[in-house]
Amino acid sequence: MADQDSNISDRALAVFAFAAYHELESGQAVRSVARQDGAGHQADDAAVSELQALGHIETDEDFIRFTPTGERLKQTVIDALRQAVIS
Repeated sequence: MADQDSNISDRALAVFAFAAYHELESGQAVRSVARQDGAGHQADDAAVSELQALGHIETDEDFIRFTPTGERLKQTVIDALRQAVIS
């Protein structure tokens, strides 16, 4: 991961954790997530702004789409989860 990624806030990391959960649960690659799921969960606006500024996501009112660097970071999160279980 790049140095700037080590400074991602926990709220921004939660966006990746949410996507990682859905990818692991479904077995399908998750390239975007809803900003609001209709069940009371929504992405933190500051986290979205942070990730946009870092170039990890693109967004509109409804969806957060991972850029290629965001996809790599999401995969790093998934790999770290798997490694934590193995260790």
